[in-house]
Amino acid sequence: MKKGEVAKKPANKVSFLERIKPALQCWQLYVLLIPALIWLIVFAYYPMYGLLIAFKDFKGRLGILGSPWASPLLEHFQTFFSTSIAVNAIKNTVVISLETLLFGFPIPVIFALLLNQIQKNGPRRVIQTISYAPYFMSNVVVVSLITVLFSANGLVNHVITSAGGKEVMFTSLPQYFRPLFIGTNIWQTMGFNAIIYIAALTAISPEYYEAATMDGATRFQKILYIDVPLIMPTVILMLILQVGNIMNVGYEKAYLMQNGSNTTVSELISTYVYKVGLQSAQYSFATAVGLFNSVVNFIILVLTNFIAKKTSDISIF
Repeated sequence: MKKGEVAKKPANKVSFLERIKPALQCWQLYVLLIPALIWLIVFAYYPMYGLLIAFKDFKGRLGILGSPWASPLLEHFQTFFSTSIAVNAIKNTVVISLETLLFGFPIPVIFALLLNQIQKNGPRRVIQTISYAPYFMSNVVVVSLITVLFSANGLVNHVITSAGGKEVMFTSLPQYFRPLFIGTNIWQTMGFNAIIYIAALTAISPEYYEAATMDGATRFQKILYIDVPLIMPTVILMLILQVGNIMNVGYEKAYLMQNGSNTTVSELISTYVYKVGLQSAQYSFATAVGLFNSVVNFIILVLTNFIAKKTSDISIF
């Protein structure tokens, strides 16, 4: 720039007031966000303050800030990784999560695609209601059903013995824990997880199906060449989120299904933390394991999102 010339403001630069002007015109919508924002701060961000407990020898009477720092600082993490039970719990958690992802993730997609083929509203609503219902059942009820059906005196064993076979200890033998756990998980969540795919399918323009019908396409061809490609972005996003949550397996059902015979496969991180960390009031230990879980999940989520963005140009951020 020559001497004496005045620097010109770039033509594409917009001032802060100009950027927020459209938002100020619809401020009522932002007011409606205030309750959700308060909930997010109170229940999602404020609890992060408690992560300090993982690095302290927490004493309830002293509070978080008043409790002394652990010595060494990562003492509770070292304690967790030094036990053979913890290593087995991590392995069991990863295995059961991967098997759930492998067998459980495609089923809601397939269910949504099949449900979309039902033209009559009556049968469709009945099937939807029946498939959603198990999601709202308590894990206590689900485990009770497992006991009624698969225990030594259960319905399944009655059928087996009536056919001349021998009783099978489904609820005690380790090899049956994962099939029962994953199978009931799929049954519970299949209908509810299919909701987002059903919504994506209903958003597809009818013109695609009309054009395919004129070209003589069969129902299977419509599913293969219209439904699947158009809901694939939604499928990829849901896969990223599920993979990013791979280390989180709820302790309730696993703990209720656990017994002395199947702990080799049923001891998960969540059940181990519940028993050692919470029942024994070792809050610093429990927080350290929870922080480890969160960090691992975050790393997996970022890596999965990066791979999806590079391969399909679809990502959550």
